[in-house]
Amino acid sequence: MSAAQLPISRFGHVELEDMPDDLRVRIQAVADKSGFVPNVFRALARRPAELRAFLDYHDALMEKSDGLTKAERELIVVATSGANHCTYCVVAHGAILRVRAKDPEIADRVATNPYGVELDRRQRAIVDLALLIATESSALTEAELDDARAAGLTDDEIWDIGAITALFAMSNRLAHLTALRPNPEFFLMGRIPRD
Repeated sequence: MSAAQLPISRFGHVELEDMPDDLRVRIQAVADKSGFVPNVFRALARRPAELRAFLDYHDALMEKSDGLTKAERELIVVATSGANHCTYCVVAHGAILRVRAKDPEIADRVATNPYGVELDRRQRAIVDLALLIATESSALTEAELDDARAAGLTDDEIWDIGAITALFAMSNRLAHLTALRPNPEFFLMGRIPRD
């Protein structure tokens, strides 16, 4: 069976026109910007209250204009989703990372080897802390926080690293539960120049 023949989610999905008005307006704004409705919204719309809560927390963390850059925020998602083997999040957020970092290769390098990929000192500190929180959060000590601070990260940025990692750990697990399929449009985003 080809990818195009696979269902979006093993639990079904909701088309944009069938979503509650508030969600339809909110997700239409994303579709207007990207040119398509990301499948995660179509899958999670089966449970509107949960989708609203997810979107609110996502936007509170990922759309901030202070602290971590938007590319650094996506770097966290791609690295931890790679460590969590989440195809949907690696593909979707890899596309966003490529666009925000203006680098057509970074997402592939980070997703396939988040522990060894060459990054600058700040990026390496971000990824190392996020990976520890994603895979062994009980092992986190003051020493790792001191390492992050030594790389120039503020306590607010460290908090954001932890919160983004936690949100996407949940997202990764929902994607696994639902067998969420990435939209084909994500695969080319940030790889070829837009017209």
